This record gives sequence, structure tokens and C-alpha cells, in this order.
Amino acid sequence: MSEPTGTAHGPGRVLVSVYGLFALAAGARAGVQLATKFSVAPIAYLLSAFAALVYIGATVALARSGARWWRVALVCCSIELAGVLAVGTASLALPEDFPDATVWSDYGSGYGFVPLVLPVLGLLWLRRTRPDR
Repeated sequence: MSEPTGTAHGPGRVLVSVYGLFALAAGARAGVQLATKFSVAPIAYLLSAFAALVYIGATVALARSGARWWRVALVCCSIELAGVLAVGTASLALPEDFPDATVWSDYGSGYGFVPLVLPVLGLLWLRRTRPDR
């Protein structure tokens, strides 16, 4: 029996589920914030909306199989990790620029640091499921 191909098997299913949950949470949060109080912290709310788009991309890409989707997932997880590190650092160094939190503020502390750990786990899983292996 051959091993399943793609990223959405075994632990990959958990990743797809968590990414889907974060896409929903970040998207809903950003949508409400952008619609009701955009002027309070526009940068923070737009960053949360961007995070939601990255999570949606990662969810879809991790749920699909094939080299192209693997590369899309790699890009999404890489952007997410860079975003968490950049926004996390900026939110701590320049708190006046972040009057309200984003999903990635303080390295995702508002979400139990899952936004910091999730892309690392995603990248490790992608390394293990690389299509050319």
C-alpha cells in the first residue's frame, strides 16, 4: 500500500482544520472591526484582514494535493511566519502604532501564541510532505 500523497493526510488534517478556524476567526474579527471602527486602528484592522487572507490561502493549499498547491502552502506559511515576527516585534517596539491588537500582535499572544507556532508546524509538515521526495 502506498503512502498518501499531498499535505492533507495525518497531521496535515489537523493543520487544515486549525488554519480554517483561524481564517474564520481572523476574517470575522477583521470584518467587524473594519466595518464598525476602522478609524480607531486602521493599520491593525487591515493587518488582521491580511492575516485572514493568508490563513484562507494556507487552508485551501494545505487541503489540496499536487506540487503547485504545495508551493502555494509554502508561500502562505512563509508569509505568515514573517508577518507574525514583523508585526509581533513592531507591536512591542511601537505600541502607539497599534492602539488595538491584530491577530499577529505580540506574536499572537491574544490567541495563545498559536499564530507563532502554526506557521512553524506548517513549514515542518511541508518539508516532510515535499512532492519531490
